[in-house]
Amino acid sequence: MPADFHNLGHDPRAAGSTSFDVCVLPHLDAAYNLARWLSRDDMDAQDVVQEAMLRAFRYFNSFHGGDARVWLLAIVRNTYYSLRTKAPPDGMHEAFDDDVHTMSDEQPTPEARAILALDVGSLQVALENLPHSLREVIVLRELEECSYKQIAAITGQKIGTVMSRLARARERLRAELTRHSTEARRHDVQ
Repeated sequence: MPADFHNLGHDPRAAGSTSFDVCVLPHLDAAYNLARWLSRDDMDAQDVVQEAMLRAFRYFNSFHGGDARVWLLAIVRNTYYSLRTKAPPDGMHEAFDDDVHTMSDEQPTPEARAILALDVGSLQVALENLPHSLREVIVLRELEECSYKQIAAITGQKIGTVMSRLARARERLRAELTRHSTEARRHDVQ
């Protein structure tokens, strides 16, 4: 906690066997920790603790023994909520609104790119493992977006042959990618 409360001095009203320094100051870290979790901001937490410590010092004569830590934390909590009810300056503590705060970057996240790279790599390996006759028709259809008629013209085959090869190629790709996915999950578990 950056603020130094050790120089606050003694309250003459608190004379006796206990003093503010002895009872309250040892719990300064706990006060800051609570304020930090409540406010979720370091600067706000410091403001809350500073105000709470001033209140605790001002009303130390009302402390009649017991657990000073609990007494101080109650003051911190109450201080946080009373400061929170005041209007936030310049709308600094607005609630997040998805409609107002849209993401301007529509690019995939690094995680999505990594998954995509793994998927593309798996697909490339699966395509390479296909026999040449199946690989060429799947590449022409799925990657080059050729029609069955165009593939037939390119390969010199009948449309029925193109369709059956595409069906076999898709089935083999599905099996290869499923096998690869199962192996990847098995490695992740171990």
